[in-house]
Amino acid sequence: MKNFKKLEIWQCGMDIIDMTYALYDGLPWQDVSEYKGQSLRAAISIPSNIAEGSSRRSEKDMHRFHEYSLGSTFELETQTLSSMRRAWCRKEQAEQLLRGIDREQKMLMGFMGKLKV
Repeated sequence: MKNFKKLEIWQCGMDIIDMTYALYDGLPWQDVSEYKGQSLRAAISIPSNIAEGSSRRSEKDMHRFHEYSLGSTFELETQTLSSMRRAWCRKEQAEQLLRGIDREQKMLMGFMGKLKV
């Protein structure tokens, strides 16, 4: 799949980046700097690995990059839950992000299940 931008899983990943930025916007950087940086790296990794995987010729290679993307969703989910526990973010925004992450995880697992590896 060369045109990764048409993939719904890539588009959802891009939405997750936006939601992650929104989650930490307006918070004092010194209070959440590690969480914000790590969360943004995980969020950006999701669609980035989908895009990179789409450039691969074999489904086995594509599957591997989608696994990386899936791992990043679980990483971001953990960081978001931890931020909620510390009341570093608005609950509504965190819940919206968690719904997006859950949707992305389901789509990735479904997509990976269809690959012949």
